[in-house]
Amino acid sequence: MFRPLSQINRSPKIRIFRALTRISSISIAISISTLTYAQTMAEPSAKKQQSFAECKVSLAEIAFQQGVSETRIAAEIPNLTQVPKVLDYDRNQPEFVQTFPSYYSARVNTWRIEKGREALTKNKNFLAELTKRYGIPGHYLLAFWGLETNFGNYKGKMSTLDSLATLACDPRRSDYFTGELMLALKLMDRESLSKEQMIGSWAGAMGHTQFMPTAYTKYAIDGDGDGKADLWNSEKDALTSAANFLNKLGWKPGLRWGREVLLPSDFNYANVTNKKKPISHWADLHITKADGTTVGQSDIPSKLIVPAGYKGPAFLTYHNFNIILRWNNSEFYGIAVGQLANRILGNDELSKPLPELPKYSISQMAQMQRKLNSIDIDVGGADGIIGPATRAGIREFQGRNNMVADGFPSTETFNAILAF
Repeated sequence: MFRPLSQINRSPKIRIFRALTRISSISIAISISTLTYAQTMAEPSAKKQQSFAECKVSLAEIAFQQGVSETRIAAEIPNLTQVPKVLDYDRNQPEFVQTFPSYYSARVNTWRIEKGREALTKNKNFLAELTKRYGIPGHYLLAFWGLETNFGNYKGKMSTLDSLATLACDPRRSDYFTGELMLALKLMDRESLSKEQMIGSWAGAMGHTQFMPTAYTKYAIDGDGDGKADLWNSEKDALTSAANFLNKLGWKPGLRWGREVLLPSDFNYANVTNKKKPISHWADLHITKADGTTVGQSDIPSKLIVPAGYKGPAFLTYHNFNIILRWNNSEFYGIAVGQLANRILGNDELSKPLPELPKYSISQMAQMQRKLNSIDIDVGGADGIIGPATRAGIREFQGRNNMVADGFPSTETFNAILAF
């Protein structure tokens, strides 16, 4: 029910909405009806598709309800700009399936290793303090920093507020990005940030360590003692925040992320599953460290990953690998962080070379998935993504046809599936 107009006119919220309507040419009637509608909504996602101008009015109301200051709302929301490029990035699907060798080679390269070692020397004492306080070894922090922004050389070029607003006004993931936008607005007051300073990725990730507003709000720490957490301009703030983040996620001090291992020539790849086993289990299967020595009889839970098929390297991963995946939920990313950290510390490169692998398109992988489903090997939907169900299906096909059942779509396996 509408309040009397005299009451509405005195409301600080409506003064904000009128500023919005002057800029966006929306009538006061639309502003007031949007206010009333927003007050009855259960969730932002319940709203119908709006124009960007109308959406800004809704965002102003949500911001007011969530405690963003009236001054901040009036200063920022009327000036938000929709960025079509952000929606293009969000909708863009890669044409080809990226293989582990191509992913790894582009990230754990000579430049990053050398820059990481330079940073390790430069920040030796500070990193030692962070390890003592948070339990995170410095070479891991540098690996994250290197992968996220090339040690601060590229932090993104897009307005964080405009990117988040563009995605918040898009129905696909409106709730999530609306929440991130609200936190970004609050951060501006908390850390005395300007819109011009808040530059990052197209999805709203910010600073040296590419924190989303939620992570910035919860985990950013003042590491240089100037009284604020500035992830753009302070390397110490960024590294301290990364250490705090990993610590709060549950990093176990003294435990490595995992290690490269060697598999016996007669290894049964049916043992490669998502289930964790104690290290002693893998030792009993004659799996060794990369130097050929035993992995030991520990009861530490571990998972075996073979990201490039039987011709490529294999890895045993532990608890801290799962913590890395909380930063970016990709096994390729997790291995790249772990191995870059190893190389920064001075350890050897992979003992087993990366194989040359076929470059499949998404449509080719979807075609293979449809074929597997048609021969009663259920891999779920044909989305072109090689997930656990697809790998299990490939492994089942390979086992049925006397092939090495590593769950990897080699050229031989791919052609055999389509010809079946």
